[in-house]
Amino acid sequence: MRFSSVIGAVLIALIVIGGFGTAADADGGRIRFNVVKAGFVIGGSGGSGTLLFHGRYYPLAIGGLSYGFTFGASATDFFGTVSNIRWPSDVNGVYVAAGAGAAIGPGGGAILLTNQNGALLTVSGRQVGLIVAADLNGLVITVR
Repeated sequence: MRFSSVIGAVLIALIVIGGFGTAADADGGRIRFNVVKAGFVIGGSGGSGTLLFHGRYYPLAIGGLSYGFTFGASATDFFGTVSNIRWPSDVNGVYVAAGAGAAIGPGGGAILLTNQNGALLTVSGRQVGLIVAADLNGLVITVR
């Protein structure tokens, strides 16, 4: 076996072992937030919430924009889990989702989002309002 092949095999093994160690170190928590969305073609959203991580509550600020076919207004209360985080600040970031839907009065839905830090949100929610949308959404979550 050539020396460069041995070095390559050792590097691959270190990367694989390091990857498993990273995943094992990650943790999770519970998240709850509300979002109010309104728009006509260009929409805006805002809200607040809390992250429960290692027995402590951290306040969250929510903001976002959407572009596409959007008409109306709605409010949604989301609740669920956040995983693959080490620190509360890992929740900070931009979450992007493309979607289509409509809500008249009460409705529900579930969503799976990830950010640039690798945080994974698995949330469901109850929506009220009158909105029709087929748009690209960006949601920014910040731990205050």
